[in-house]
Amino acid sequence: MHESTYTFLEAKTKLESLCAYQERCQFEIEQKLISWKLPSDQRDQLISDLITNNFINEERFAEAFVSGKFNIKKWGRIKIKSHLKQKFISNYSIQKGLKEIDQEKYWTTIVSLAVKKKIELSSKKGNLWDQKAKVYRFLQSKGYESDIASDAIKEAFT
Repeated sequence: MHESTYTFLEAKTKLESLCAYQERCQFEIEQKLISWKLPSDQRDQLISDLITNNFINEERFAEAFVSGKFNIKKWGRIKIKSHLKQKFISNYSIQKGLKEIDQEKYWTTIVSLAVKKKIELSSKKGNLWDQKAKVYRFLQSKGYESDIASDAIKEAFT
């Protein structure tokens, strides 16, 4: 067995300040504890303690994650959901987080992304169909639903 990086109490203090600084999920904390080489019984105890004392809250994490990825990175629902699933967030918490996205803001965001990409592509060679296809692929890479992406492209190219 390798020597752990921190004692139990040092790890507890570090994790509490880590969670107080920014929302974390259980998966991220587990990864951190594994990298610190803490024994599994101590990892379980620390995670249980963080949940009990509300340092880790899955719903709160999902809402903060959704808000940040949508408002800052302009990600769509599909990409956000996929990244939350990779962190083993429950479907309930994912749905609760996604409900926080304002429909009108979602629409204006995807249209502005489509317009911005259209302008960026207009200086390059390629016919209208190619440009629309590139904008569509761009919107899909950002995680937007195909039907909404199609509607946004119609809006951007009119």
